[in-house]
This record gives sequence, structure tokens and C-alpha cells, in this order.
Amino acid sequence: MPSQITDNRRTERLEARVSAHQKEAFLQAATLRGQTLTDFIISAANDAAQQTLKEQGLVELTRRDQIAFAEALQNPPQPVEKLQLAAQEYRKRVSQ
Repeated sequence: MPSQITDNRRTERLEARVSAHQKEAFLQAATLRGQTLTDFIISAANDAAQQTLKEQGLVELTRRDQIAFAEALQNPPQPVEKLQLAAQEYRKRVSQ
């Protein structure tokens, strides 16, 4: 199985226009964290992206689970033989 190598080289560029107030807040926060402005922005954006992707995955999983649950209620599978035998044994014991 081939190993996957994550390329963490910074080769891509992003640009954004922000207000002077936003930039100052970003600079203050970066300083408090001991980071450069660039590292702070990258870290904050990455954290937000990972959280968004995680939340989206949970929503999709929940939808799939809901569909599977509704399907199981509407079309339950037949019980296997072992379960049928256990139910018969239970009925015998309860009726005695």
C-alpha cells in the first residue's frame, strides 16, 4: 500500500482585504499567541476549516443514520434462526 506524504510546503497564495480594525485585532491576537500575523491567520483559518469540515461530516452521518433507521423500521430484516429459537425458548419459560 503506497504511503501518502503530506506536502506542507507553502506554495499557494491567498489574499484578502480587511478593515484597519480587523487587521489591528489580528495583530494583537497574533502577538498574544507569539505568532507572526501570517502564521496566526493561517492557523485560525485552518482551525475554522477543520471544524467546519468536521461538523459537515457529522451532519451527513446523522442524515445517513436517520435514513438507515427509518428504512430498518419500515422494512425490518427477518430474524435469524438463532433469534427465533431463543424467542421460542423464552415463550416456553414465561408461559410455565
